[in-house]
Amino acid sequence: MTASLARPPPSRLREEVAQGLALPLVLAPMFLVTSVEMMLASMASGAVAAMPTLNARSPDIWDEWAGRLAAEHATLGRRVPWAANLVVHGSNPRLAADLAVCVRHRVPWVITALGNPRAVVETVHGYGGLVFADVNTPQLARKAAGAGVDGLVLICAGAGGHTGPMTPTAFVAAVREFFDGPLIVGGGLVDGNGIRAVQAMGADLAYLGTRFIATRESAAVDAYKRMVVDSDFTDIICTNAFTGAWANKLRPSLVAAGLDPDKLVARDRFDLNRPEEEVKAWKDLWSAGHGVGSVHEIETVAEVVETLGREYVQCLARLDQDPWAARWRAAAIAAQAEQASNT
Repeated sequence: MTASLARPPPSRLREEVAQGLALPLVLAPMFLVTSVEMMLASMASGAVAAMPTLNARSPDIWDEWAGRLAAEHATLGRRVPWAANLVVHGSNPRLAADLAVCVRHRVPWVITALGNPRAVVETVHGYGGLVFADVNTPQLARKAAGAGVDGLVLICAGAGGHTGPMTPTAFVAAVREFFDGPLIVGGGLVDGNGIRAVQAMGADLAYLGTRFIATRESAAVDAYKRMVVDSDFTDIICTNAFTGAWANKLRPSLVAAGLDPDKLVARDRFDLNRPEEEVKAWKDLWSAGHGVGSVHEIETVAEVVETLGREYVQCLARLDQDPWAARWRAAAIAAQAEQASNT
């Protein structure tokens, strides 16, 4: 059994996860979309990026990719972590092998998905890594927190791919009732305003995926990238017909595959024991989130991060001039003065 290293308190950990970042941003892991090149470009731009281990067709390929990412990460001038996205569902036959690769290359962050993270927490903590659990309800968040994770990734309504039922504001508020560690929030976020909004809710980092599908480094095929650019919210359909988990899909991709989006048959459970069906569900039936209508061109990862940063700064400038904030600041100052005069 691996002995876990001492963990910093939650407040300190919330500060640590943001150190070295140019923006409070994580490029969300996207099955068959996230590439090694996207990961490297993200880290070079000062944003965390997460790689689904199942994007590699075998544990050996994942080992090769992780080795390359670890080597490149070591050469960075800034402390920008990278992450592996590990499906911990019991039907994943690669869980043990992919986790062993994470240990071998000391992957800084491991983001678990679709299952109980308890099986990986002690192992990752043993080499000093952090574990974040991808959850989409407060109930699952509470279970993950009880399993000893360092942080939570809240998958909210509007997320592309696997999605959740709750709005970000309600989800963050519910989780902050019992968890004071780092929170990453995803679901319909596409710009710098959304990134700042995540922080205003009481979370720490924003989780963006759809915004990066149509990047040059993305592994998405050209037709998928073009469909993202050409689509808007009306082209999104939420269904559990393909993997058993609710996911937001692009209607035009279903039609192109010969399916009727209005006559899909629901699946009763998630199952990775049929990998060829899982790959088919994501290779030909493409995902995107509610913010797809804000993607207007194919760019590089660096260009997208630069745009997000500019929007983030503009948002901060507007907030500094917000009359409501000024009004409440003045009221607080007056209350403090009155309290001081009465003591």
